[in-house]
Amino acid sequence: MNVKATLSPEDMARACADAMWKEDDASKGLGMEIVDVKPGLAVMAMTVQPHMVNGQRIAHGGFIFTLADSAFAFACNSHNERAVAAQGDITFIRPGRLGDRLVAVAREISRSGRSGIYDVRVTAGDSVIAEFRGHSRVIPGTWLPETDTKTE
Repeated sequence: MNVKATLSPEDMARACADAMWKEDDASKGLGMEIVDVKPGLAVMAMTVQPHMVNGQRIAHGGFIFTLADSAFAFACNSHNERAVAAQGDITFIRPGRLGDRLVAVAREISRSGRSGIYDVRVTAGDSVIAEFRGHSRVIPGTWLPETDTKTE
């Protein structure tokens, strides 16, 4: 039985996210949550905690980048192909503040062969905090089995 034939693309994306989330200690450890996952799309959220602010008393850029990178990861792994980041760039627009609920929306822009491009917008309410662009590369393996194995 082919997994791709039995699951809708939306169900496949969710199942891949569930499988990936089980092993994602970094995202879980920072208090991130998966808000939504669809093929080529992921929405993740994280609240800025006291240990995430820098000497300026604003959200450290590394935590904002990590949230964007995690949303990017779930978006590019939503097609049952294992994918990793090949490159990621971020532009910080406004500071995140202690207590802000940051939401990262990752959208697939292009996916061809082993390469993908994804844009991620990080917001706090109506304010855009950062824009991230990630390039993915497919590696060997899948999140879900491609076929069931029969034992005799």
